[in-house]
Amino acid sequence: MLNISNQKINLDKSLFKSFGKVSYVNAGKTLSRFLIGTALIAFVILFLPWTQNINSTGKVTTLYLDERPQSINTAIAGRIEEWYVREGQFVHAGDPIIRLSEIKDDYLDPQVIQRTQKQLNAKQSTIESYEDKVNALENQLTALQQNRGLKLQQATNKIRASKLKMQADSIDYNASIINFGIADSQLVRQEKLFTKGLVSLTKLEERRSKFQMANAKKIESESKWISSKNEYLNAKIEYNSIVSDYADKLAKSSSEKFEALGNQYKTEEDLAKLQNKMSNLEGRVGYRIIRAPQDGFITQATSSGIGETIKEGEEVATIVPSKQNLAVEIYVRPMDLPLIGLGENVRIVFDGWPVIVFSGWPNASFGTFGGKVVGIDNVTSANGKYRILVAPNPEEPEWPSLLRVGSGVRGFALLNDVPVWYELWRQLNGFPPDFYIGETNGNQKVTNKKGVEKP
Repeated sequence: MLNISNQKINLDKSLFKSFGKVSYVNAGKTLSRFLIGTALIAFVILFLPWTQNINSTGKVTTLYLDERPQSINTAIAGRIEEWYVREGQFVHAGDPIIRLSEIKDDYLDPQVIQRTQKQLNAKQSTIESYEDKVNALENQLTALQQNRGLKLQQATNKIRASKLKMQADSIDYNASIINFGIADSQLVRQEKLFTKGLVSLTKLEERRSKFQMANAKKIESESKWISSKNEYLNAKIEYNSIVSDYADKLAKSSSEKFEALGNQYKTEEDLAKLQNKMSNLEGRVGYRIIRAPQDGFITQATSSGIGETIKEGEEVATIVPSKQNLAVEIYVRPMDLPLIGLGENVRIVFDGWPVIVFSGWPNASFGTFGGKVVGIDNVTSANGKYRILVAPNPEEPEWPSLLRVGSGVRGFALLNDVPVWYELWRQLNGFPPDFYIGETNGNQKVTNKKGVEKP
């Protein structure tokens, strides 16, 4: 058996059970056949189609902004008096969450709304008083304007009458001057005739008497004419006095009216401020109860206990909306961004779901879910990568119903189909995945083999 001697021993192997349980195998031939088969399989695999892809990681989010977890903040500063919910509890929109009490001095008075209402009523009464005063002053202005018109018309008539009287007295005065000249001439002639003895002394004396009467008439006419001129001047002075007097009265009334209007407008301004304050007070009462903005679950209460004070705008809890259209946000390198466009197919692996992944053979993968790119950020995120938003693919099975926002995911953006040997060569050389340049009407566009246009 050990081939030590040239002599051979013939044994009947049927007599021994151990020979029946031992077989001789040609290990060299088996190994060579195995290696040749493995090489053939590997060679065939090198020519199998491989889907180029971009691997990335991210997390589950929501497609719409109002469906993402949001903070519940207080609009006013206050002290927590009562909690109406517990963490993890489902609430409807408008359900109370916390009741606060005031801590600011301006709102500690329990009757602050009633007192403010009294101030509003007083201001409203003041405005009505100013309105009555303005109306009275307007009536006074109207009466003054009417009286001024009548007085001016009366003064105008008096000026015209005095002017006509002055003209008449001027005519009388001119006539008396003419009569005086005639009487003087007649007296001179009578004196010449008397010296010649042609007329008697009686005739001369009569002529002298008429001369004196004409002189007196002239003086009287002149006096009347001067008096009528003074009356004319007095009438004009009276007219100007009326104009000045009523101008003062109208100006005074107008000043009082505008002063009353100014006070009215100032009071209306104060009233508007009080109304604004009143509205704020009434609205602030509603803010003392913090309510749920939408249906969802209360999580992560940042303030707790009774008697704790919180500031304006401070977060008190987080609410997770119950209605969510889930999506996935993944991050890709800037060098891979030109290869991804809207509508690109993505395979997704969710944390916590069993999966068998062949990233290059998506049809052979198990436990992956389909998605389509619906959004691409134009700027990099804090990690230096671009964020891609992926929504469920309606043509593929739905995503798991137990997914939660914030869960981790891995994504594979599917690109071109190439042989396995080419993909290995590309990976070894560190080249980016392939993409094709097409032309449409002279304008270049980037597409992959699946016909999805690149941005």
